[in-house]
Amino acid sequence: MELDKDLCSLQEARNLVRAARKAQEALMNFTQEQVDKIIDLMREAGEANAARLAMMAVSETGMGNYNDKCFKNYFASRTLYDFIKPMKTVGIIRENLDQKLWEIAEPVGVIAGIIPTTNPTSTVIYKAMIALKSRNAIVFSPHPSAVRCTNEAAKIMHQAAIAAGAPEGVIGCIMNVSMGATNELMKHPNVAMILATGGSALVKAAYSSGKPALGVGPGNVPAFVERSADLAKAAEYIIMGKTFDNGTICASEQAIVAEECIADELIIHLKRQGAHFLSSEEVTKVSNVVMLANGGVNPKVVGKDPKFIAQLAGINIPDQTKCLVAPLSGVGPQWPLSYEKLTTVLGFYRVADWHEGCDRCFQLLEVGGVGHSLAMHCNNEEIIREFALKKPVNRLLVNTPAAMGGVGATTGLAPSFTLGCGTWAGSSVSENVTPLHLINIKRVAWHLGLPERKSLETLNEISNCNQNQNQAQTQQVDAQMVQEIITQILKHLK
Repeated sequence: MELDKDLCSLQEARNLVRAARKAQEALMNFTQEQVDKIIDLMREAGEANAARLAMMAVSETGMGNYNDKCFKNYFASRTLYDFIKPMKTVGIIRENLDQKLWEIAEPVGVIAGIIPTTNPTSTVIYKAMIALKSRNAIVFSPHPSAVRCTNEAAKIMHQAAIAAGAPEGVIGCIMNVSMGATNELMKHPNVAMILATGGSALVKAAYSSGKPALGVGPGNVPAFVERSADLAKAAEYIIMGKTFDNGTICASEQAIVAEECIADELIIHLKRQGAHFLSSEEVTKVSNVVMLANGGVNPKVVGKDPKFIAQLAGINIPDQTKCLVAPLSGVGPQWPLSYEKLTTVLGFYRVADWHEGCDRCFQLLEVGGVGHSLAMHCNNEEIIREFALKKPVNRLLVNTPAAMGGVGATTGLAPSFTLGCGTWAGSSVSENVTPLHLINIKRVAWHLGLPERKSLETLNEISNCNQNQNQAQTQQVDAQMVQEIITQILKHLK
């Protein structure tokens, strides 16, 4: 008797977790040298297959573009490897001689890796490498629109790990994808942690599973351009960041907020970089196809180029257009394009000064990007400091393309495709996730000595002294009050 598809998917998820648990029990006994050898071969396999996986991802999902997906796969392989290679994740990882403390790393256990359709292969490479670097097995749940390319990326990582000596089943991936299988994976008793990248509903489900979870929120990233900025460079970087892989990275720019005194000059530079500014009529048409009536971005336009969106909206744009820019006057439901748009469309706002710009950025973050990221193009350190201290974001990206800066490609942030948003967005982590987030740390603490104890007599003396001081202060206050009353009465009588 043939099993229903949903039952097959549930059984597959259970089988993969069972194999991963067995592999986990072996992997946790590996040395640092063994682990690093595995990671090195995985890096090599990721680099060697970066182009093929990029082609598969674009072909299957219809999102993004080949060149940028190649870069993302390479970034998740080579750049990530260079960053995590020196990390100690086995045995005693730190010794504090002054405090007589040892810190010992232990793996968390089998990880459930939830993969988005926007970055299906690079996220697999990244999560597989940080999981095994911290001696954790991982089982992936692909997005239904990216099953083939996600499974292929997982297969490549698994084969490389096995070739380097990792146990069989250390990396698994569900082929018969269903929501039931994903839920089974997240709630399975042998899964220790969930590493979730995807839509808000899926991330919320991960946090509701009863398991420790590392998830990320949406990123409605404003790009504020202040009068001290290099406007030509700001325009170049904003368009570069927004159009990178057709806007599929959650840290990509969503709206430009420009000071009025430089806005017209900035527009000239933006147009030179391939921005097409929409008329008010075109803004309405583009809004209708990019955003859904009940809220959220239309899946049909996610990761699409401007030409596709223009054809869908029934408008004409120049052939060289890289990005559509919609001038807006407000934030909220009345202005649909003020929300996150994982595609090649930007909002544009004019503000009187940086104070108004600060307020506008806060409004944009509040409707869908709180905790994530904010880009600034500014050379005034005092203003940068004001934004850094007051804005509810965990990544303030200065004079850099936000999409690349947020993931650590153009900044000193940790290379990552899971960008924590902190408690502002209901996330348990506020930084870019690395292998160090996937370990438990045991501590060995030595006796340092007994704390000094005050004798009872000394404590009583201190207490009496404080009481005497308080009484003296009270008497002084009372005397001053009486004198003030007498002064007021005499003044009145005169």
